Amino acid sequence: MVIWASVRHAARGVKRLLATQMNARIHAGAVLAATAMGYWLEISSLEWGLLILAMGLVLCAEGLNTAVEFVVDLASPQWSALARDAKDVAAGAVLIASVAAFGVGVAVFLPRLLDRL
Repeated sequence: MVIWASVRHAARGVKRLLATQMNARIHAGAVLAATAMGYWLEISSLEWGLLILAMGLVLCAEGLNTAVEFVVDLASPQWSALARDAKDVAAGAVLIASVAAFGVGVAVFLPRLLDRL
């Protein structure tokens, strides 16, 4: 079926993202750490929802950033200020998503951690 082919292609993309991008691996590690912390601190369903959205946003932004980099490198193998700007804006989007996710993590985890101290 066509849908299974689409899923296989998407899975290949995730594999390629993690295999080629150090920052994606760092973010994936942060996802694992946040998930473990969520279980340990027994966060609520609402907090899980916020955390999952934040983690998904960062990983999605990282994937889109990588796709932009691949396409820019294909379209403009030589140095170009416009190519640099496209890559920098895409990387900036990952930074924005990461800072927002960090804020969600602080809001969810900090009160519970302080209660445990």
